[in-house]
Amino acid sequence: MSAPYPRARKRFGQHFLGPAWVARLVDKVAPGPADTFLEIGPGRGALTRVLAPRVRQVIAVEIDRDLAAALPGTSPPNVTVIEGDFLAMDVAGLLREARPTSEGEVGPTSGGEVRPTRVIGNLPYNISSPILFKLLALAEDGRRLSDATLMLQKEVVDRLTAAPGSGDYGTLAIQVARVADVDRLLTLPPGAFRPPPRVTSAVVRLRFRPPAVDVGDAVVFEKVVRGMFLQRRKTLGNALKPVADGLGRSAGNVLEQAGVDARRRPETLALDEIARICRAML
Repeated sequence: MSAPYPRARKRFGQHFLGPAWVARLVDKVAPGPADTFLEIGPGRGALTRVLAPRVRQVIAVEIDRDLAAALPGTSPPNVTVIEGDFLAMDVAGLLREARPTSEGEVGPTSGGEVRPTRVIGNLPYNISSPILFKLLALAEDGRRLSDATLMLQKEVVDRLTAAPGSGDYGTLAIQVARVADVDRLLTLPPGAFRPPPRVTSAVVRLRFRPPAVDVGDAVVFEKVVRGMFLQRRKTLGNALKPVADGLGRSAGNVLEQAGVDARRRPETLALDEIARICRAML
C-alpha cells in the first residue's frame, strides 16, 4: 500500500494495521449486512475495504487530508469519507443525516425507526481518552451507537477493564461502566502495525446500554468521580471534601447519608456506592 498514500505522520499518531490482523479484527466484530459503521481514522483504508463489502454503509472520518482525498478512489461505493477532526465535528448531526432506518432508506425523514450505528477505529494514542468520552456522550443509552470496537494502547484498555481495588481502576473505568459493558477482544504486538508503535496495543469492545445505576445528575457524577480520583490516595472524607465544598455540601454528611465509610479510599468504591454518593450530593 505505497502510492498514492503518504508516509505515516507522527503528529496524527498514525500506525496502520497489517492485513492479517485486519482479518482477525473484522471476524471479532462480526459485521452484518444491515449494519452502518462509523470508522474513526480509516488511514489507508485497510480495514475499510475489508469491512465495507459485509455491511450496508461505512462512514469514515479521517483528519489527514491527503489520506481522505485518496480513500474514495480505493474504497467500495458504500463508503462515505468525511475529512475532519472527529473531536471537533458534529457527529450526532452527521449520523442523523446518514444512518439508514429499519425500512431501508437513508436519512431521518424516511419514516422507519433509525438503527443505531456501530463504531470501529484505530485511535491515536495521544487523544484516545477524549474520543472515548465523546463516544460515551454520543451513545444515548445505546439508541444512537450500539457498540464501539476500538484499538487502543494496552495501558488504556487495562484502565477501561479495571475492577475496584486494582491499581488501574479510576475515572475511565467508572464512567464507561455506567453506560457500557466492556470486553477485551485482542492483544496486538507492535509488529501488527506499520510503522510499529513502541507499545503493545489491545482491542476492546464497548456495548452501549442504559445506565447501570441512577447517579442523580450526570454532571455531578462526573465532578465527584474526577474530584475523588485526583486525590485517590487520600481517605474518602478528605478526597471528597473539595467537590462537596464546591457544591455547598459537607463531605462527612454526604458519606453518612450514602452509607459509605469515610475512611475508605476512592479506588475501593464500586459503581453503586459512587452512585449513592452522587445522589446524596443533590
